[in-house]
Order: sequence, then structure tokens, then C-alpha cells
Amino acid sequence: MSIVHGPRRIVCLTEEPTEVLYALGEDWRIVGISGFTVRPPQARRDKPKVSAFTSARIEAILALKPDFVVGFSDIQADIARALVKAGIEVWIANHRSVEGIFDYILRLGALVGAAAAAQAYAATLRAPVDAVAARSAHWPRRPRVYFEEWDEPLITGIGWVGELVALAGGIDVFPERAAMPLARDRILADGGEVIARAPEVILGSWCGKKFRPARVAARPGWAAVPAVRTGELHEIKSSIILQPGPAALGDGLDAIHGVLAAWLTRHA
Repeated sequence: MSIVHGPRRIVCLTEEPTEVLYALGEDWRIVGISGFTVRPPQARRDKPKVSAFTSARIEAILALKPDFVVGFSDIQADIARALVKAGIEVWIANHRSVEGIFDYILRLGALVGAAAAAQAYAATLRAPVDAVAARSAHWPRRPRVYFEEWDEPLITGIGWVGELVALAGGIDVFPERAAMPLARDRILADGGEVIARAPEVILGSWCGKKFRPARVAARPGWAAVPAVRTGELHEIKSSIILQPGPAALGDGLDAIHGVLAAWLTRHA
């Protein structure tokens, strides 16, 4: 009989641990997931949904009798506190960088006794990331990019997003904001800050709602923004970029690189 290491009943409060555990063949441990989970698709069919991002059904989670709960960021601190008080072991990851995502995969794999599988999986993710970076490294021009995470108020992209923009061939126009882990520190006072940075590409990823390029272009004074003048306003689906997991390293990076490569073709 094989020995099972690590927790046997895991609740995932965000998508990234679910995606990682499925990739490692450890999905049998998952007993509950976030309602925002879309990757992998079978998780939505197979696992009960017990949380959002800022809220969770604590009693429903406890009814699943988890021996481990995985979440992300200070935003889930209240959920974590309630579960810890109920005697549940909780891990809240707080990584905000590309390397942090790779490290997260390795740590989660180790926690469930799948360290070797996690290392192999991380390697399969790193190879295409390096390939994208190598392709864009020799571009004759790199566009200035404004990434908008939310529109009311205006919130700029978080750390791993800024890094992925750079890997994809762009220049994040708010690098000092990307270094701020908390969303409140990435809020812009007004749209004039974007106008002053003169981005050549605008990427929008409004979590939970569709990006509206026409609405952005109609903002007062934004007609002067190069990206607006040339129609370079593009949506990056929030499901592939706003969670610090495999999706961002794969489909998220590819989507950004595709937009920037097309910009280079048109404007180089």
C-alpha cells in the first residue's frame, strides 16, 4: 500500500491552487473550490463551489471537513481568520511576481508530497516564458503599455502583470505602481496621469466585467493618448492574467505578446 503524504481534503479559495493540483494529478484531494474558477473546466463540473474572492461560505467549507485550505492575499485575511478560529489549517500565499508564481507551484507541490512533479510542471511552464522573452528581446521598438485592472477608480496592473508586459515586449508606464502589492496603492488620482505617460498600447482587464474600449477612449482628454489615437485598446481576459498562477504564465503572457507583436508589425 502506498503512503499518502500531505493533506487529503483541500479547499481552494482561488483558482491557481486548483489549476496547479489538477496539473500535478493531485485533484483528488480537492473537496471545494472558488466560484470564480474556470481552469481547468472539469473543476467547475466536479467540485463544489464554496467561495468568491472576498467572501466565503464558512459553514459550507466546514461541512466539507477540510484538513487544509489554500487562499491568496491579504484580501482573504478575514476568511482565513474565521477558518483558523474553527480549527482549520490555512495557507494564504501572498506572491506578487513571476518568480513568485514559480515558487508557489513548487511549494504547493511539496505540501502535497508531489515535489518532483511540481518541479517538472514548473519547467514546462518556464520554457515558453523564456521563449517569449527571447523573441521580444530583439525587437527594434518596445511600446509603452498602460495596463488597467479596474476602471472605477482607475487601478494599474499588479507586479506580475508588469513583469509579463516586459517579458512580452512592452514597457509598463507605471512600474512604480506595479511594485505596490495592494490595490489601493495602485489607484490613480485621475486620468491625467495616464495622459502624461502617453502609452502606445492600452490593455484592459476589468475583473468580473467586460473591458469597454470605446468608454476608455471617450474619457476627457484621452483623445491625446497615442494608444487612443491609433485604436490600440485591447482586452486581456481577467481569468488568464489577474490570478498569479499558471494561467498568467501561459495564456496571459501569450495574449499580451500577441497584442504587442501585432502593434510592432503596424507601427515599427
